[in-house]
Amino acid sequence: MAKVTNTPEAASTRADADDVVLRLNHVDKVYGHGETATRVLHGINLELKQGDFAALIGPSGSGKSTLLNILGLLDRPTSGMLEVAGVDASSLDDDARTRLRGRTLGFIFQFHHLLPAFSVLENVLMPVRIERRPTAADTAYAMELLSEVGLTDKAQRKAGELSGGQAQRVAIARALCVKPAVVLADEPTGNLDTESSDNAFALMQQAHRVHGCAFLVVTHDPRIAGRCRRVVEMIDGRIVRDGLQVGSSNNVDQRDA
Repeated sequence: MAKVTNTPEAASTRADADDVVLRLNHVDKVYGHGETATRVLHGINLELKQGDFAALIGPSGSGKSTLLNILGLLDRPTSGMLEVAGVDASSLDDDARTRLRGRTLGFIFQFHHLLPAFSVLENVLMPVRIERRPTAADTAYAMELLSEVGLTDKAQRKAGELSGGQAQRVAIARALCVKPAVVLADEPTGNLDTESSDNAFALMQQAHRVHGCAFLVVTHDPRIAGRCRRVVEMIDGRIVRDGLQVGSSNNVDQRDA
């Protein structure tokens, strides 16, 4: 295996050299100190590879949100190693973690979190705008993404004028705008009706096929989890199941944490 780097600028080339785009090694998360300390994550080991489309499931309080925040570089583990797109993020300062997040990760949230006063196109470009001024090529790519989610005609509409299903489709396009190695989706269909939920999930599957980025989808919906190729299940801060769905042509790989 190639040597792990620790600079955000090396992330894209490193991801090409090794198909593991997210790696956790013996990650613990503890809140508080002494007698009031609460351990939320217990020795988590997890790898997500290019081409993975995985569901993260488990009951409320199982640690899914904490794990997702660590994977998204929004929180730090108490101990253990986190590697994102080939970069050891464990020792990076906050500025470097922000740059790494912006260049390698896309996010889809349950409530989409669009900026209602900005246009649909401006919302899709927002991850780029945070780092630099968008170029004509960036704008053209954003329009391609809007075409993929069927919203080219809404590009200049205010995001606040969209339906819930349309807003989530914009959120999918926004997550892809930086050409991420990984998309982290937190209950992306949890606020949608059945038809909109199915449409949004189909668009994520399409994005996975077209763009090649890995997807990790946190969901309480068994229908959505059942359509993911791989399922990671958490209970009480531990991964208790990690494998391909029954019926897959590949062997099921189950690992107890």
